[in-house]
Amino acid sequence: MAIFKIVHITKYQYNWPIKESINEIRLFPHNFENQDVLQYELHITNNPDVEISKDYYGNRVGNFNNLEAHSEMTIESRMSVRVNHSLKIPEIDLTTVADLEIEKQKSVLLLRLSYPETIQKQNKINTILKKIDCSDKPIIEIAQKCNQYIYENFTYTKGITNIETTVDEILAMKKGVCQDFAHVLLQLLRTVGIPSRYVSGYICPNESGLRGEGATHAWVEIYTPTQGWLGLDPTNNIWTMDNHIRLSVGKNFYDCTPVKGTFKGLARQTLSVSVSVGYEDGRHFEEINNVLLEEATIEEKKQLDHIELLHQQQQQ
Repeated sequence: MAIFKIVHITKYQYNWPIKESINEIRLFPHNFENQDVLQYELHITNNPDVEISKDYYGNRVGNFNNLEAHSEMTIESRMSVRVNHSLKIPEIDLTTVADLEIEKQKSVLLLRLSYPETIQKQNKINTILKKIDCSDKPIIEIAQKCNQYIYENFTYTKGITNIETTVDEILAMKKGVCQDFAHVLLQLLRTVGIPSRYVSGYICPNESGLRGEGATHAWVEIYTPTQGWLGLDPTNNIWTMDNHIRLSVGKNFYDCTPVKGTFKGLARQTLSVSVSVGYEDGRHFEEINNVLLEEATIEEKKQLDHIELLHQQQQQ
């Protein structure tokens, strides 16, 4: 059992004031099996009212508007979470893909989580599965082999992908970060027919030096009728442990995006995410990441350049 105190700060900055910022957040850890939320606080610039609801996957979702003009918006999420399991490997489970068919017919959710995305490089996915040899093996073994393949054949590299990077692009580069590897693993598992879901959360640092520690993290969970949802972390080639903290689950990253929104105004924006992890013994860890955002269109860039030119002329 372990208790973690996590502070997650998302900061948007704009070079010109913007207004009517409309946002949706999934920053609420909830009481999954083996995970208890002991305390939670949310602080947002200008203190807007936040309307809380639940989505299709059971995640708590917050919606709020920041109507006043602002050049910066900070969303600070503070939580204390207790994780009371230390699963290293799952129990022996001989469930096969064929055994799952009855379960999938009884659950629309499981059926939905069994369909792979439509991608251009599906032949590469099929080639990987053929190399792994998944025929007539238990789903636990298939999942572990797919997890290991990604770990051994894809390079963990920060700064070359963003939230818009596709599975096709990741397969071509064979590089990326945790969310990229999670999407490739989902494509492999769902192609076989294993119900799998994307998980957004944190991986708290320990002495093992796991990749992705201290920042927002992503991994995958597979469903087995005998053990429920089991987590696999392809970034580290492990089954999830007691330092994996779950925030939300879904079909892919877009169902679990911690913060997304839009605003009125024309401005260049930057986004930084800071995650601080505190331990019961007083240890503390913090990491700050600058997030690559989707690039502005050519027309938007022209307008932004024009506005900045006018401003420079006015200052002269």
